[in-house]
Amino acid sequence: MLEIQHITKAYKDQVVLHDVSLTLKEGIYALLGPNGAGKSTLMSILCKQQNVDSGQVLWNGKDIQAWNEDYYDFLGYAPQQQGLYDEFTGRRFLTYMALLKNVDKKEIHQEVERVASLVNMQNQLEKKCRMYSGGMKQRILVAQALLKHPKLLLFDEPTAGLDPKERVSLREIFSQLAKDHILLIATHVVSDVENIAAKIIFLKQGKIIVQGSVDTICQDSTLSLEDVYLNIFQKDDRL
Repeated sequence: MLEIQHITKAYKDQVVLHDVSLTLKEGIYALLGPNGAGKSTLMSILCKQQNVDSGQVLWNGKDIQAWNEDYYDFLGYAPQQQGLYDEFTGRRFLTYMALLKNVDKKEIHQEVERVASLVNMQNQLEKKCRMYSGGMKQRILVAQALLKHPKLLLFDEPTAGLDPKERVSLREIFSQLAKDHILLIATHVVSDVENIAAKIIFLKQGKIIVQGSVDTICQDSTLSLEDVYLNIFQKDDRL
């Protein structure tokens, strides 16, 4: 279980997260909001890339700072930017990431095959990353996040730049992973998460405005989740 307790974060005089609290168990959670809402900052904090000004984050009841390097054994992260090495093949990239994650060298080949198969990339591993489509790059980033069987998976704008078919493929992968993982997906695209997320979290100007299941949020049956999103984030807030 991941517990985010009263997190506040500011850059100079600008507060980007204000008293954010969440409890996440197995399943898919969608963090919805436009650019500047604080989504990526929260992701960075959960990855221990940034410290908080106040509050704490607990993994299984223990502060993530107290876990030290062991915390990364539980964590898989796919950032918004596609940081692939163009001249690496998919296999070399995943092998490199497995080494960084301290996967036993005797198990690396099997582990690379396992995660590639989970995202339907097992037949594309010998291609260089520069030859991959946007969807294939996203799938290989998801694959590296799955190395070493982490229980907590963080995805920051995972469908950015993908065509509709690739978006559907990625949603199917996330649905399969939800059975025994915690997935937190930060996005501004409602359609990517409305049919797969157990809980929707609207983040606006660093504050949680609404959270709950799609049915709970859309109590008026005439409203869609997209309608609620547009009502919360006025025209000048949206992309």
